[in-house]
Amino acid sequence: MAVDYAVIVLYLAGMLAMGWWGMRRATSKSDFLVAGRRLGPAMYSGTMAAIVLGGASTIGGVGLGYRYGLSGAWMVFTIGLGLLALSVFFSARIARLKVYTVSEMLDLRYGGSAGLISGVVMWAYTLMLAVTSTLAYATIFDVLFGLDRALAIILGGAIVVAYSTLGGMWSITLTDMVQFVVKTIGVLLLLLPIAVIKAGGFAEMKAQLPDDYFAPLGIGGQTVFTYVLIYSFGMLIGQDIWQRVFTARSDRVARLGGTAAGTYCLVYALAGAVIGTAAKVLYPHLGSPDDAFATIVKDALPVGVRGLVLAAALSAVMSTSSGALIACATVAHNDIWARIRGVVRRPSAATDAPHAPHGQDAGPGGAGEPRDEVRGNRAFILLMGLAVIVIALALNNVVEALTVAYNLLVGGLLVPILGGLLWKRGTGAGALASVAVGGLTVVGLMLSLGVLANEPIYYGLLASLVAYVAVSLATRPTDAAVLDAWRARLAGRPGAEGAEGAELSVPSGPSAATSPSGR
Repeated sequence: MAVDYAVIVLYLAGMLAMGWWGMRRATSKSDFLVAGRRLGPAMYSGTMAAIVLGGASTIGGVGLGYRYGLSGAWMVFTIGLGLLALSVFFSARIARLKVYTVSEMLDLRYGGSAGLISGVVMWAYTLMLAVTSTLAYATIFDVLFGLDRALAIILGGAIVVAYSTLGGMWSITLTDMVQFVVKTIGVLLLLLPIAVIKAGGFAEMKAQLPDDYFAPLGIGGQTVFTYVLIYSFGMLIGQDIWQRVFTARSDRVARLGGTAAGTYCLVYALAGAVIGTAAKVLYPHLGSPDDAFATIVKDALPVGVRGLVLAAALSAVMSTSSGALIACATVAHNDIWARIRGVVRRPSAATDAPHAPHGQDAGPGGAGEPRDEVRGNRAFILLMGLAVIVIALALNNVVEALTVAYNLLVGGLLVPILGGLLWKRGTGAGALASVAVGGLTVVGLMLSLGVLANEPIYYGLLASLVAYVAVSLATRPTDAAVLDAWRARLAGRPGAEGAEGAELSVPSGPSAATSPSGR
């Protein structure tokens, strides 16, 4: 394994080096949080694919293939479908908003009345997503070096926290591109064909396994439907995904680059299921389906190649972990801490346009953005990173933690976010009611029926929708000035943002949603 170890060590050293290089580019808030909003199609599509295809999609996807056959592709397939829907129908409008967080979008749409509570829900989701990604290091480093679980979590988490803190989104973008290339070579070009050949080809696989392994819905129709609700819809509204959309330099890049990334996810989903199916033929009696990936890598691949494929698994985990970490820190700093302090800095189209001078964000008056914006966000990444490592050390059940995160995200925020984009009659009061009712319904049903039950997300979404529509229709429509400003931002019209970008007082009280200024 000496050669394989060398490959892994060089890879990890390269990640840290890119973090250091990214620090030199991240000199403004826009650079640090959204890579200056100037990624082209190749880099955008690669980094988007990297963040959505994490350890669950790689190790978990192969495990589902081992257990269910080709229908095990559905989990990752629904992730790809969600990314395609986001890219085709919403990404251009999202990119034109020139915001940093989902909660800022809700503030713009509803007049500043829904940001804090949505920020807390989004922060909880991104925190748990980062924790579950960090926990995957324990599995991978155990396979690679036989490390103790706690040491593996600390080592893997420290590397991600280091390069994310140094360069923010620029470092993460650079490392994600490397991770995308490594995953493509390691999983699609090497492991997939070698696994099929080792298993005797598709004909032999079909002869050795039950017919259910090759049935499109062998995993179960209800399971597929639940995957759509959780993962496809989760792709539409997650801060970690939106923050990547904000990095696109144009509407066209966001739409076409995201479509390419979504298509890549569909291919990756099928590849994972096929590898898992091949592993079932080769190793029919593994203790856990999730052991399939590591087992086939260790036993079926030659020296050197094995190290590259294990680096691919590490890449998958690190890309999702770093993306979730910066999303968590961005929400904590901009949506929660800033509101607690009583001041919110909202970006304007001029504030962080791609053509702004490098090293500063031109504010509404042309002045450079204070440097402490970068320092503050960097400090929050470090703080959230340490919190993620501590929670990961204390947590055992990864699946339940991730399920809670996605149920809260989709049950609480899907309706007000999509409602704000699609229904002009939706109001701030309706959005707040939707978040509260949907979130409480999900939590209550998870407590009574179990975290892994399907019913919490079903009834949570229904309750959220009913509350949103009923309260919106029963309350005064959103002020026309707020809606006009919202439509102008969606259309990307210059100057539509007015004076936003200055420090704004956080609204309080029921009049916030209907005041002419929306603040």
